[in-house]
Amino acid sequence: MALTLEGRCIVEGNATGELLVSTRSISFWGDVDPATGSICDARHELCHVSVAGKILAFPMGKGSSTGSLIFLELARTQKAPAAIINVRTEPILTTGPVVAGHFYGVRVPVLTLAQSDFDKLISGWMCEVVVAPERTICTLAQ
Repeated sequence: MALTLEGRCIVEGNATGELLVSTRSISFWGDVDPATGSICDARHELCHVSVAGKILAFPMGKGSSTGSLIFLELARTQKAPAAIINVRTEPILTTGPVVAGHFYGVRVPVLTLAQSDFDKLISGWMCEVVVAPERTICTLAQ
């Protein structure tokens, strides 16, 4: 059984991968180790879990503009998530994926979902995102 959710396009692109869901915000500066792609904040629920190649879902970003540079390093070393899903996103967060596309040709789509749809996301499920201005969808399957 597949579940398809409608979202809003922030950064265009397509990706497929395992869903990794956090109920807490994430800062790429301080929460993610750029050398390994793993969450390194000991207080975070995903501590020691790698975001590399995952469809990373978290409610919103936090932190400074330096997070974009950390994201760029993750893209350069192929440790970046395959896509990002938020409830609310911000320009600081999306700068990393946009610049990664220009510098390294690494496309990391970013989309937002309504909170009610975000609450349906389950870590470990397979997820396909198609992020485009005309239609943005997130399809989940066990």
